[in-house]
Amino acid sequence: SSGVHSNGFSLVRKIFGNEGQRYHTYSDELGTTLGETLLTPTKIYVRPVAALAETMLFKSAAHITGGGFYGNIPRALPDGFSARIDRSAWEIPPIFHLIAKEGAVPEHDMFNTFNMGIGMVLVCAKENTDKALALLKKEGEQPVILGEVVKGQGGVLL
Repeated sequence: SSGVHSNGFSLVRKIFGNEGQRYHTYSDELGTTLGETLLTPTKIYVRPVAALAETMLFKSAAHITGGGFYGNIPRALPDGFSARIDRSAWEIPPIFHLIAKEGAVPEHDMFNTFNMGIGMVLVCAKENTDKALALLKKEGEQPVILGEVVKGQGGVLL
């Protein structure tokens, strides 16, 4: 993802307040100001997802918006299956660490509110993974294998 996108801003405002100077001060942790980080435009996934859809290489998709991982990924799974997520598959962007630290937000709540650096999840059959990754890279994306779909009671296993 490109950052916070448009979700969780009520919590962000509660944590960082309305003090303007805080948003304009450079942060070593973020590599820019808090304001610039939060104002990073929401990434739009239409082009890469449409290109992949033409090839029929994925079975379903989940846009990680309000509700984070827990609220969105299950909608892309058939009944009787869960998503087992490999937390080492990607690096969580610094803004999410800062939100968690400054707001004392528990990890579960972070994954239930924010995209944590993953803006779109595409579910592919294992035999299509390499082709899907190659096409997404060709479209300028930085895809990762986030985990796997396993038999389960639905939901997300982090």
